Amino acid sequence: MDKGIALGGPRRKRLSIFRLATLLFTAACIALVHRYYRHLRLDPAIPKHCENLGPISAAEFQARQNSLAKTLVELNASAYIAEPGASSLFYGNISQSNWKLSERPLLLIITPQQLEDKIEAKVFILTPVFEAPRAKMLPISSKNVTFIEWAEESNPYEYALSVLFETPGSVFVDGQMRNFIVDGLQEAHPRGTVSTAPYQIKRLRERKSPAEIELMKCVNEATILSIRAVREKLYFGIRESTAGAMMRATFTSAGLQDGGCLVLFGENAALPHGSGTDRALGKNDFALFDCMASLHGYRSDVTRTVALPGSNIPAEHLKIWRDVHAAQTAAIVTAHEGVIAAQVDKAARASLNNSKYFTHRLGHGIGLEVHEDPYLNGGSKTVLETGHAFSNEPGIYIVGKVRKTRMIERHVPTLSQVGVRLEDCFYIHENGSAIFLTAGVGGQAKSPWSP
Repeated sequence: MDKGIALGGPRRKRLSIFRLATLLFTAACIALVHRYYRHLRLDPAIPKHCENLGPISAAEFQARQNSLAKTLVELNASAYIAEPGASSLFYGNISQSNWKLSERPLLLIITPQQLEDKIEAKVFILTPVFEAPRAKMLPISSKNVTFIEWAEESNPYEYALSVLFETPGSVFVDGQMRNFIVDGLQEAHPRGTVSTAPYQIKRLRERKSPAEIELMKCVNEATILSIRAVREKLYFGIRESTAGAMMRATFTSAGLQDGGCLVLFGENAALPHGSGTDRALGKNDFALFDCMASLHGYRSDVTRTVALPGSNIPAEHLKIWRDVHAAQTAAIVTAHEGVIAAQVDKAARASLNNSKYFTHRLGHGIGLEVHEDPYLNGGSKTVLETGHAFSNEPGIYIVGKVRKTRMIERHVPTLSQVGVRLEDCFYIHENGSAIFLTAGVGGQAKSPWSP
């Protein structure tokens, strides 16, 4: 008994120390969580900003399908095929969020049919037979959908084409379809043709409808409101990862989906897509936020380069900010219906005296994808039309000197090492002018302190 007591004493002491350490650790975690979430209190108006805006209507989906069917007839084609992604979301309300890609293909197939004096779309879904009950639960917007159910021992492509066509024809596939599916369709259709959808089909997604523009306005407005809210909660010493987490939490509170934000402090922003470090914010630093989210599938893309009250931003960095802002303004002034996309890109570069530090294109199309056709670059021959939507994101990136050592090359930040980017998306209004999607909440940034 005495021996047991002798052994039990130190053991109990060790357990007590462990319990105390656990309690202290838990208390520290609670304190950190409290401090963290204290910074996430939102303006109550932000979560309500888009709450009354619904998704695309069934009637609009059917109009899209019929437009595609008419285009197929004009191209003398028999069908258009897509797997879950942006195009299937556009035509069939099927996205990768409600059907994950796998080695077993699920395909949206649209064919034209002649009904009296008009052409209408006929919609098919190719699905594994065991997945058919789940496929029939997809929120497909169409007057009628025919499900083609393939058994595992069969060739899905041969089976689908045998059901669809009595004679060979031309089949167009979405440009993002995986290669093994394209190969399977081609092998199953030797007397016909299977090719990537041409421009006449791709352009059906390029020009946005009024309903699409309204969704894109709201998600871009909510994104900049979220950036402004988080910027007010920043403090010197906060790390990039913490600010990024605050942005994600803010997007969730705002009712947006797929929210994310590239956050870069100081010299890290000299690399447009970041350096992979987790830098703390200092008084001499700009903070760059490149953020995106989605609302009913439609995407936002907004970038702000901001400063905090009490910052001591170098004068040369402030001048760079003003120059980038002027370039963004020059681009939006140049953009209007009938202008060639390359001219918009060139206007921003001319404003920056064709600076070698503006190293990427001015912008990209935006809609169901953050980056989609068409693009604003120096080689683009696209003519701007009503409904087109683009990002407008000039930037200046000055990378620090590289000093060689015996072992490695490493970056040495200098006063001039800086990155500034400003981004707002715009669309071409029916009156021909270019309007920022963020115009409803102030549009462009006014200064580093007023984003």
